[in-house]
Amino acid sequence: MPSKTAQPASSAKPTTSAKLPVKTFRLGRIKAAVWENEADQKKFYNVTFARTYMDDAKNYHDTDSFGRDDLPLVAKLADQAHTFIFDRLAELKSEQSE
Repeated sequence: MPSKTAQPASSAKPTTSAKLPVKTFRLGRIKAAVWENEADQKKFYNVTFARTYMDDAKNYHDTDSFGRDDLPLVAKLADQAHTFIFDRLAELKSEQSE
């Protein structure tokens, strides 16, 4: 079972080998990151959700745990990510047919 411990927010500069999300959506302290992957020469997408919080030492962290009041924002972000992925797949399909 995956750990539910907090993950520190990344403050390091991305390197050329670091994979970044193709799109990030944010509503307040909740964010959704859309990741593009490829297998067998086909692209597919995954989405991760995170909640940003500040600890007592004023350091920012991300967690994948959400409270009751966060869930409507997670649902809205999921809808936005879903629409983005379908639009992206339609673009890829039209590029291939040209």
